[in-house]
Amino acid sequence: MDRNRFSAIAHRNHAFSNPINEIKMMKMIRMMSLEPNMKVIDFGAGKCELLIRLVEDFNITGTAIELYDGAIEEAKLKALNRIPEGRIDFIVEDASMAVRRLEANKFDVGICIGSTHALGGLESTLETMKRVVKKDGFILIGEGYWRKTPSKNYLEALGGADESELKSHAENIMITEELGFIPLWSYVASEDDWDDYEWLYSSSIENYCHENPDDPDQEAMLERIRNWRRTYLKWGRDTLGFGLYLFRNN
Repeated sequence: MDRNRFSAIAHRNHAFSNPINEIKMMKMIRMMSLEPNMKVIDFGAGKCELLIRLVEDFNITGTAIELYDGAIEEAKLKALNRIPEGRIDFIVEDASMAVRRLEANKFDVGICIGSTHALGGLESTLETMKRVVKKDGFILIGEGYWRKTPSKNYLEALGGADESELKSHAENIMITEELGFIPLWSYVASEDDWDDYEWLYSSSIENYCHENPDDPDQEAMLERIRNWRRTYLKWGRDTLGFGLYLFRNN
């Protein structure tokens, strides 16, 4: 079973592939006072819904970096019907490789929501942003955090995750301050936000498998999503948080 394909199906009905609701997301976007032709880069851009909206609403120029070519193909189809051609540069490549060719101080805004692993973690993502985003530019990061100490059983259910992979909400912000960024705002996913995200994620797979009983991956997808749902309900809902953080590059 292709994990990227599984994720694409699970997220097929999400506007954004993270548990921050759209109202919070777009309110934080408006805080950046975007102007026409500002340059915005999104690492792990997925289906590029956020960049497409930024072109629609603010006429920015975007750069999307995404490893999964299926997500970029979907993004290009969406973009054809919504924005002028050429407003987004779509790059299908590992972010850690693509970033090596980026000019320093090129972008007005840097975005990485739920994809800091693509650049080696939160600290290395922020260091990358420090280099490619202009002084006084904005950085928008979406990052998980522990609401409480994860149990060993939960970490094992996540595939052998380590507690050190995430920090607390406060520590996420403190790290950015230590690296010279100015924190401007943060939202965290509420329980309702998480439930909306997780149940849509789960039901998208369940419905796809119901509609496509001959898919050779059907059994594996159902096993995976049902294990994931049990893990979320038993441990994740009380343990895992997700924050959206807005900073200024100082």
